[in-house]
Amino acid sequence: MNIQDYLSKVSGYFSPKVIGEVNDVYVKVAKIKGEDIPWHNHKNEDEAFFILKGELLFEEEGKDPFKMREGDFYIVKKGVNHRVSSKDECQIMLIENKSTAHTGDVKSSVTKSIEEQLG
Repeated sequence: MNIQDYLSKVSGYFSPKVIGEVNDVYVKVAKIKGEDIPWHNHKNEDEAFFILKGELLFEEEGKDPFKMREGDFYIVKKGVNHRVSSKDECQIMLIENKSTAHTGDVKSSVTKSIEEQLG
């Protein structure tokens, strides 16, 4: 699988798509542009972010915001409030437990169910 070929077919922002699974973990890709992701956390799961292309602003409660660039990798620990945004399109890979809800317990206009992420 070529990830860039797959991402060229992903048209929506903030809409992770599952591209594979390893045991009880999903590997997902998504495009981020704008500030629509709400502050949220995942009570029982860590979440890993890998930047494939572009630049991502990462905000984590209690820390200064920081920018992630192509090739950067970051793990946000379970229970930590966070959100991401990007001025221009950013392509990311997410590694999450299968039980991880897209925006935690927070529901917003961009929240996607796992069924939508598998489609």
